[in-house]
Amino acid sequence: MLHINNLTYRLGPRLLFDEATAALPERARVGFVGRNGAGKTTLFRLIAGEISSEGGSISIPRLSRLGRVEQEAPGGPGSLIDFVLKADLERNALLAEAETATDPHRIAEVQTRLVDISAHSAPARAAGILAGLGFDHEAQQRALSEFSGGWRMRVALAAVLFSAPDILLLDEPTNYLDLEGSLWLIDYLAHYPATVIVISHDRDLLDEVADHILHLDQGKLTLWRGNYTSFEKQRREQQAVQLKHKKKQDEQRRHLQSFVDRFRASATKATQAQSRLKMLARLEPVSAMVDQQVLPFHIPSPEKPLSPPIIAMEAASVGYDDRVVLSKLNLSISNDDRIGLLGSNGNGKSTFAKLIAGRLEKMSGAVKRSSKLEVGFFAQHQIDDLDPNGTAYTHVAALMRDGTQAKIRARCAQMGFPNVKADTRVTELSGGEKARLLMGLATFGGPHLLIMDEPTNHLDIDSRSALIEAINEYEGAVILVSHDRYLLEACADRLWLVANGTVKTFDGDMDDYRKFVLEQANRQEGGAASGGEEKTTQADLRRENARARKDAAPLRKKIEDAEARMTRFQGLIERVDEALAQPGAFAKDPAKAEQLSRQRAELERALTAVEEEWLALSGEYEEAMQ
Repeated sequence: MLHINNLTYRLGPRLLFDEATAALPERARVGFVGRNGAGKTTLFRLIAGEISSEGGSISIPRLSRLGRVEQEAPGGPGSLIDFVLKADLERNALLAEAETATDPHRIAEVQTRLVDISAHSAPARAAGILAGLGFDHEAQQRALSEFSGGWRMRVALAAVLFSAPDILLLDEPTNYLDLEGSLWLIDYLAHYPATVIVISHDRDLLDEVADHILHLDQGKLTLWRGNYTSFEKQRREQQAVQLKHKKKQDEQRRHLQSFVDRFRASATKATQAQSRLKMLARLEPVSAMVDQQVLPFHIPSPEKPLSPPIIAMEAASVGYDDRVVLSKLNLSISNDDRIGLLGSNGNGKSTFAKLIAGRLEKMSGAVKRSSKLEVGFFAQHQIDDLDPNGTAYTHVAALMRDGTQAKIRARCAQMGFPNVKADTRVTELSGGEKARLLMGLATFGGPHLLIMDEPTNHLDIDSRSALIEAINEYEGAVILVSHDRYLLEACADRLWLVANGTVKTFDGDMDDYRKFVLEQANRQEGGAASGGEEKTTQADLRRENARARKDAAPLRKKIEDAEARMTRFQGLIERVDEALAQPGAFAKDPAKAEQLSRQRAELERALTAVEEEWLALSGEYEEAMQ
């Protein structure tokens, strides 16, 4: 159990934790929620021992291993799979010792421990985690340095999951995942066998994974049983009870104060007035649980709707230079469509969005647009294009060159930057505020079509709800690319899947897509069905056989590794048998002989386990080569 006792911590003048206390049950899956800037990441740093509190304490069970994704993306020439495997420090140390140990007793202990921690199946487990997070077999063999920062953060997440710590701390883990990776991670965490504490604004994750919610509000920690939906319901009920109690107490205070004011100067009533003064002093004030108000989002609707379809594609293709990324595009967008764009990163979602926005020309086929079509485009990476020394006022003023100062400030306030907030430099804005500013600029003119790429990153749960409300009130067409399943379910009424070099309608809802993604993740590598409708030629068969041999190569390597371990175990057993066969072995040192007997039994169990692994791998290899 993790205990937080009377924790006090200040960040500059701000009191982030005010004698906060909480006790997290062992193996609990805890969703950690609170407003942006409340101190959630700071608590993780306190738990990890990176910083010290000014009061109180945090205690975790003795010998518990703590796991947390580092803030900096890993790099280097090593392969992804090797980086993940190195995260298990005990396994690495034991494997290294197994190569050099000479004492048969220690060798037996090392090999037994390796079997206990399933060390020899670790490469398959690491590969499975990487595959779930979007890395195929080929990518897993590439160097970390070949990937961008976002992809390397996925590798860091894979390493922490593979190390299987006793207490897993995750800070917004879905922020650098696509929807497919998020769905896999949610399923993985829902079955994680140890304690998980996850900071997240993803409602789907908090509902599917969490069995407790830890809420940070006004420097205090409160632990609620259940998922996020249950937490919201319980909190609203408690707010209603507390408001009712506060109202009743306020009425009692007014009644007592009225008596005191009327009879304080009266000689006959002075004692009673004094008694009521004491009652007033003893009444503990009830603080009402009132949430801070979230500023709404405002997305201007187009002044005049266009006749549908606003965009129509016929046999269109798009790509870069001579490389076709997407082809056979036969789609149309109406003036009130709400489309969720699905598909793993790298399949072409951004390319398709640029084609729709008119930022990328078609390579062939036809793409017809309404002549007056205005498109608004929001993408998280565009935050870097904001002038860091500018303010909300200067950015809006650039779009309202003839506007008066009063009108510019009114528009800033409408976007969520009232009064002095409009004059705050971009560098001093939070991630959520930068996203809000970018959203306001992208939708400034009331576009007919709004393309939104990961709009909920950096937004807390209440702000996400406000964004959902704004999208649903907006009267134009919307295309959403998001890892936030809750957002897609709340706003999209059509789903398009970007996969296999094209874009097609996905028949089903988000539950169906979740099943589809998890089935894909669990499918054996290379087992995906091919198109199958074209005639198979001898050349196709040769290519298929070559591909099968290539895909089976890792299995062959695992089989050879298992065979080497079997030989090693057999040799160790022979050495123990020789020691036990020495004349008078049991008479000279009965304790040592007994220990050798136990170690022989352990080696026999280890050998049996490896033989079973070898048989299973051999079966898989034969199937792959058929």
